[in-house]
Amino acid sequence: MPTLPKTAVFRFYGDLNDFLPPAHRQSALPYRFWGRPAVKDAIEAVGVPHPEVFYLRRGDEPIDFGHALSDGDRIDVYPRMRRLQPEAGRLRPPAPTPPRFVLDAHLGRLARHLRMLGIDARYRNDWTDAELARVAHEEVRILLTRDLGLLKRSRVLYGAFVRATDPKQQIREVLRRFDLGAHLAPLTRCLECNGALEPVSKEAVFDDLPPKTRQYVDAFFRCTRCRHVYWRGSHYERMQQFIARLTS
Repeated sequence: MPTLPKTAVFRFYGDLNDFLPPAHRQSALPYRFWGRPAVKDAIEAVGVPHPEVFYLRRGDEPIDFGHALSDGDRIDVYPRMRRLQPEAGRLRPPAPTPPRFVLDAHLGRLARHLRMLGIDARYRNDWTDAELARVAHEEVRILLTRDLGLLKRSRVLYGAFVRATDPKQQIREVLRRFDLGAHLAPLTRCLECNGALEPVSKEAVFDDLPPKTRQYVDAFFRCTRCRHVYWRGSHYERMQQFIARLTS
């Protein structure tokens, strides 16, 4: 006689429902299984990437990703929520403070926006998924991506699926989600390579400047990593206006 499957029931809360088929959102979701799979595997099997999960509960008991499912289990799955204190989640160590990020190849403009605000954001458009997961793991960075498969990689400890597709909406989403207001230091990072900017004398960069800039500008900044030179031209005013709209 064939073995009958067992059943556990999951209830997903908040924006974790974004990852579920419409028919299963905001409701109990039966999950049939054989053996004793880990709750992490079951959660990802129904479509929810593990870095999006902040807290797990079986009845009144907090559990972790390694909990082995039993027939009849009822599992509540929570995203990060303000009413859940950080110590409530036992799924991973605290995220890095200040937050630092690595972004996939499709989020280049978001990476520039984060750098404009002084947020540490690593980005290259030629990294493979394996390299992105490695950087996120080894440098303890939060992986930002629109690729669910990448977010489900086991090496990714911290990460988020970026819902918005427009870069201006993306930066607002990330600012809100990670409470970045206290960590902003606008115009202190290189937009090209993420390096820190430092003041530099006009004489030190004179040969790299366009003729009109040599004549009319006196304050300059240079990236300590790639040596790219910045000054406060018309683009600076536009960036200041953009930053003001974001931070208001």
